[in-house]
Amino acid sequence: MSKVRKKQIERQKTLSELDIKFEKIIQFSGWMFLFALGGFMGGWVVLDTILEIIDLNINAMTFSLIIFTGTNSAVSFGVASKIKNDRTKKREFFLDWLIGEFLLCMFAIFAVAAYQW
Repeated sequence: MSKVRKKQIERQKTLSELDIKFEKIIQFSGWMFLFALGGFMGGWVVLDTILEIIDLNINAMTFSLIIFTGTNSAVSFGVASKIKNDRTKKREFFLDWLIGEFLLCMFAIFAVAAYQW
């Protein structure tokens, strides 16, 4: 047997109701972004490709909407799983998530503005 012992990770035994709500809110935001992306893409496929009712062209605004909702969904799910694995650093993860969302929004807005200009 190995002489090296693995350190066991101490996990918080009691979960407060606030912690559970916090995780569910972040997961809910991830699901909303994912449903928004799926609804937009589903509507695009049905109305443009299958029914040929309207002719939708991809431009900078639609491309940034697709990228923005998909990325926000992935980031929200990632933060929720990161918080679930390490609840002691949830405040740091949440603040990093807010700063990341803000920067992502700013980059998306500036990229579309530069493209339109």
